[in-house]
Amino acid sequence: MKRPFLSLLLVAAVAAGTALPATAERADRDKPMHAEADSLRYDDLKQTSVFTGNVVITKGTTVIRGAQVNVSQDPEGYQLAVATAAPGKLAYYRKKRDGVDEYIEGEGERIEYDSRADLVKFIKRGVVRRYKGAVLSDETSGALIVYDNNTDVFTVDAGDKNGSAANPGGRVRAMLSPRAAAPAASAAVPPPGGPRPVLRPSTTLGTGAAPKAP
Repeated sequence: MKRPFLSLLLVAAVAAGTALPATAERADRDKPMHAEADSLRYDDLKQTSVFTGNVVITKGTTVIRGAQVNVSQDPEGYQLAVATAAPGKLAYYRKKRDGVDEYIEGEGERIEYDSRADLVKFIKRGVVRRYKGAVLSDETSGALIVYDNNTDVFTVDAGDKNGSAANPGGRVRAMLSPRAAAPAASAAVPPPGGPRPVLRPSTTLGTGAAPKAP
């Protein structure tokens, strides 16, 4: 029986006590797609391209690598890219999150990226990592990982039939780092205009000047 999907956003919120602070780069979906490969077969009528051999696809901050990448484009200009890995290897995906120095990186035997929905799927031996700068913060693995760039929500399917030598049961595995604590309240600031005046007792009464000694 297939195991239900696990929403890791909920797990992360419980572990960290807060929701994710940012979303993936929104502008990537509107950027042109560039490709490098050993060979290309292009069908102008069907608007499909098949890149083969050490393929590297870039679209804004998005990077996709695989042994073969099939790209199809709809009439509105949105692309669907399907990357497959060489036998024994994994296809690769990386994208920057908006407004922060964080990156989402993933691998799988097959990766599907839908620029219209801004959705990416990691199929078979899927792994998704979140980096703060160059430091690994979170890592999740499963048979199928679906990541929504619009909301930063991803779900993971365990799938017993897709286990690996390191994880023969195929169970979902996750390492989630706690989010940084809120900054402490700043120290009290003295009132403007400098320190308050110090009051001293007076030995005379009234408002006039004190009498001179005889």
